[in-house]
Amino acid sequence: MPKITRIGTRDSQLALYQANIVKSQLEQLGQKTEIVAVKATGDLQLNRPIYELGVTGVFTRTLDIAMLNNDIDIAVHSLKDVPTLLPKGIIQAAVIKRGNVRDTLVFKQNEEFLSSKEGVIATGSLRRRAQWLNRYPTHTIEPLRGNVNSRLQKLEDNEHWDGAIFAAAGLGRIEVRPENAINLNWMIPAPAQGAIMITALEDDEETRMICKEINHEETEICTTIERDFLNKLEGGCTAPIGALAFIKDEEIHFEGVLLSPDGSKKIEVNRKEKLGEHENMAQFCANYIIERGGKRLLDYIKERSKKAKVYSTKSLTDDQRLLVNETLGIQSTDFIKISINRMKPQSVRQPIQNVIITSKNSVEALLQNFSAEELQFDNIYCVGRRTKRLVEKRIGAVKHTEPNAKKLAEYLVEYIDGTQVTYFCSDLRLDALPNILTENNITVNEIEAYQTKYSAIKIDDSVEGVMFYSPSTVQSYRQENNAEVIAFCIGETTAQEAKKHFKDIRIAKVPTVESVIELVNEHYI
Repeated sequence: MPKITRIGTRDSQLALYQANIVKSQLEQLGQKTEIVAVKATGDLQLNRPIYELGVTGVFTRTLDIAMLNNDIDIAVHSLKDVPTLLPKGIIQAAVIKRGNVRDTLVFKQNEEFLSSKEGVIATGSLRRRAQWLNRYPTHTIEPLRGNVNSRLQKLEDNEHWDGAIFAAAGLGRIEVRPENAINLNWMIPAPAQGAIMITALEDDEETRMICKEINHEETEICTTIERDFLNKLEGGCTAPIGALAFIKDEEIHFEGVLLSPDGSKKIEVNRKEKLGEHENMAQFCANYIIERGGKRLLDYIKERSKKAKVYSTKSLTDDQRLLVNETLGIQSTDFIKISINRMKPQSVRQPIQNVIITSKNSVEALLQNFSAEELQFDNIYCVGRRTKRLVEKRIGAVKHTEPNAKKLAEYLVEYIDGTQVTYFCSDLRLDALPNILTENNITVNEIEAYQTKYSAIKIDDSVEGVMFYSPSTVQSYRQENNAEVIAFCIGETTAQEAKKHFKDIRIAKVPTVESVIELVNEHYI
């Protein structure tokens, strides 16, 4: 009786489609086949510990275990999801001819948001996130997980998202590519994106020989180079790495990229080799990246991926990170996004006697809307030394400054010239200053210079302390997190908001990021 080749697959629509491609090609060769949709990992038993076998891939683990248990003969995977090191006893048996390698943007309304500072894109891929932010640094990235259909539905249901990024091959294979979709030819895909891989047991020679007949050599060559490049960089899901190889005119063309998770740093490589002389291509390109700052960047990413004791709600610069005690694990990201408003010309057209500026964001908003010559104010009052320095550098002399808004209001009640102030503020400004002034018969003309948008993420339960730099960073944090932590605060105003949510409050000696870092170091040393 002819052998029936059992084709293992996950049960998603895309996975089943890919399994049926393999089934069709094998049956064209006269092979008998059947598709086996494998249960979740938790339902499978293995008589040897997983770690001994190197079974690690999130998307491949279930099928690896099923094969080692002899429940299936081959497994079908999206090659980009397969770890570069396969479990012991399992080998790559074939690669099917590659489909569309590109990433695709599916957008909601139109493409106009691409020229806007406030675009919102959804993706669960660190590589896509980093490349998008490198190109559109002011956009917001929202997490998106699930199979292709569920992600498309989430995009449709979310009124705040402008678009989401998908693999073009996935959309095309299950025929769900929307009309409002464009390929992102500038985005370097994941290594082996668009390719379907078949694995088999190393000692199953009969099955391996069957699979060899449907192997596509060109796809195998190109994806092997891409995966070797990834492996030699020691990258995986924790590092934003892209790679693409293709053959043209008997030459292999390769482009690779390594980025920081926030997209602020990018290292690229491009190389051509004659077909047949490409043995060391992946190694050369990986070394090129490493020698041009890639090692430091990869070390930073590895350090960032460690469980952190402390989290900063503001992205730290490289210099600031160096100030953190080396024994501490620390992560950082911006929990607040700033959007500058368009202000009417009449806001500053008439001479203004008294102006209040409480943040550097207000300064930047004024300078984006008006020239320095248009900003002719008699008296400028500020909160914070850094704001004062920026105002005096970019706009004009500051008459008086205080460390917080409440103290500035109390000063103005006693010493202001006149009975009116113009306050350039955020949409989330605190009430203390305008309330105190109004109660003392001082008219406050508020002009919303910018919007403060929450951009918090859920942080790991291992985090013991969180660094806060404004009341809004506290509020943003609480949108996604409820754990009790030590609140390291930049000043009294921030601390007042933190006291509403936390028991242990620490306040920096001076209102600077560096002082907050010093506060953290003192606690843990």
